[in-house]
Amino acid sequence: MRRIWILRLSHRRERDKRLTTHVALTARALGAEGMAYSGDIDTTLEDRIKDINRRWGGDFKVEYIEDPVKWINLMKMNGFKIIHLTMYGVNISDIINELRKYDKLVLIVGSEKVEKIYFEISDYNVAIGNQPHSEVAAIAVFLDRYFRGRELRKKFVGGEYYIIPSERGKIVKKKVNGL
Repeated sequence: MRRIWILRLSHRRERDKRLTTHVALTARALGAEGMAYSGDIDTTLEDRIKDINRRWGGDFKVEYIEDPVKWINLMKMNGFKIIHLTMYGVNISDIINELRKYDKLVLIVGSEKVEKIYFEISDYNVAIGNQPHSEVAAIAVFLDRYFRGRELRKKFVGGEYYIIPSERGKIVKKKVNGL
């Protein structure tokens, strides 16, 4: 089983609330197990994701961490490869096949300027493109390339609602007795 965690650095509760939420939602929808974040503690963010899990299924985790470097070292000791998604790294197209051989990954994305230590502590610095881009886009492109699109067919267990795909309109159904 593949295990992927996101590390969102330096979350700023007021400035980043929507963007960090979108990082978590994108990671959840595209196959990640959870997201750790540093910076400001944000219980509203954590509650939003718990509510998404309750309504739409799944058990995506969100946890606050005080010391990201210590957390990264702990993840490394547990066999995770650390991948920093940055515009300064090796292009994803040149490295993705090598990265697919690992089943346990931490994907680091920043909010404000990322400190040099994260470039050094990472096993790989990977560029989605060598131009400024969004953390949400970086997570989405990386996970889709890593899983080769298969994550889009993932079934979420539990939840109150499900969507019936439709060419036009929205069809949302409420589950009856968990089915």
